[in-house]
Amino acid sequence: MRLSIRHDTTYHYEDQVRASIQYLRLTPHDSERQQVISWQLNLPCQVRAQLDPYGNILHVLTLDEPHDSIVIGARGQVEIDPSREAEHEAGSPLPFLRHTRLTAVDEALAAFARQQCETRRDRAALVGLMEALNAEIVYKPGATRVDTTAAEAFAARAGVCQDHTHAFLACARSLGVPARYVSGYLHSEDNGHLASHAWAEAWLDGAWYSFDITNGLARPERHLKLAVGLDYLDACPVRGMRRGGGGEQMHAKVQVAPLLMVQEQ
Repeated sequence: MRLSIRHDTTYHYEDQVRASIQYLRLTPHDSERQQVISWQLNLPCQVRAQLDPYGNILHVLTLDEPHDSIVIGARGQVEIDPSREAEHEAGSPLPFLRHTRLTAVDEALAAFARQQCETRRDRAALVGLMEALNAEIVYKPGATRVDTTAAEAFAARAGVCQDHTHAFLACARSLGVPARYVSGYLHSEDNGHLASHAWAEAWLDGAWYSFDITNGLARPERHLKLAVGLDYLDACPVRGMRRGGGGEQMHAKVQVAPLLMVQEQ
């Protein structure tokens, strides 16, 4: 399946921003499961690509002149191999056993993971964990914030894909299974779910397997990966800081569709 992506993010500020910096993980890379056909970023100035500690393609956008808005665009086409269930990488999975503030496991989450998986640490057990978390944490936009922890979302029994993923990571790591956060895009016929998406990968039998907790999917047939990390903060597509500017309004528009369904403008 070849997917076409258009992703535009616009920031407007009440007052002029004196200076800002944006960390952009908006560029996918080739892997066993996906091949980048074409990709480009539309940015206010020229920025060089680099690799972050997790192997993600990172662009650091620095604006030193006063500005009252920023427009960031990404366009491209990527071929997805729907038959590929797992991906192999040379790096060690052991760093992905480490908990972060967002994925810290409390006793309720640890007990939930033990109850669902018991002594099993195989793919079937983690699929069961995924399904149980999907039922336990109801998908509810606006119920959480970007800094909500896995334990808080689990206690509230509501959240979005970020919260589902953090809860899964907390549970898997508590069981001794390396697991990582994935940001990217999802092609879905359901307009109720945003095309910009997050899911988890767990290390099993020498490969990374996908677990989309929000949609109950263990096969990444329609998923385009952008970045991975220990949690949302490591892998989110756009993350930044600024000096000045007052209040902020952010608008994001994402379109993901099979190439034949896209009319280029």
